[in-house]
Amino acid sequence: MSADTKLATFAGGCFWCMVGPFEQLDGVDSIVSGYTGGHTENPTYEEVCSDTTGHVEAIQMRYDPDKVSYEELLNTFWRQIDPTDKGGQFNDRGESYQTAIFYHDEDQKQMAEASIQNLEQNGPFTEPIVTPIRPAKVFYLAEEHHQDYHKKNKFHYQLYKKGSGREGFIKQYWGGA
Repeated sequence: MSADTKLATFAGGCFWCMVGPFEQLDGVDSIVSGYTGGHTENPTYEEVCSDTTGHVEAIQMRYDPDKVSYEELLNTFWRQIDPTDKGGQFNDRGESYQTAIFYHDEDQKQMAEASIQNLEQNGPFTEPIVTPIRPAKVFYLAEEHHQDYHKKNKFHYQLYKKGSGREGFIKQYWGGA
């Protein structure tokens, strides 16, 4: 891992579905699932899902910008979510499943803003992009059984991704899962 690694933090609904696409990218060194953006310390999954903490399910990764650009991370993020949905993602509804980009510096903020402008101008979505760009806050690790869920519980994860509507949405808008 390079000494010049950076952090990237994205909320894309269920964090189980967000890890796999990023870990396939050369230059992403590590990814963890957790909670961020809220007003309580050390929230649990149950507390976050109660929509009383202000936190969302999110992933945070360490990446090497010499190997993978933040723009590439943004492109991967957009291809995993419905950025036009304010109420959650797919079958997962509520505040804790809303999308967001959490920037760690001014460059990330500007790149995120440019990526939204690009999506609004070039599609594939016709509805307004509602995914907010927010400053990064404290990131709390999710419980151990949520880490690498897509690997530990592969069969259930695959059923969930398909059954939630995420897999079909990705195929419809981007042509692949």
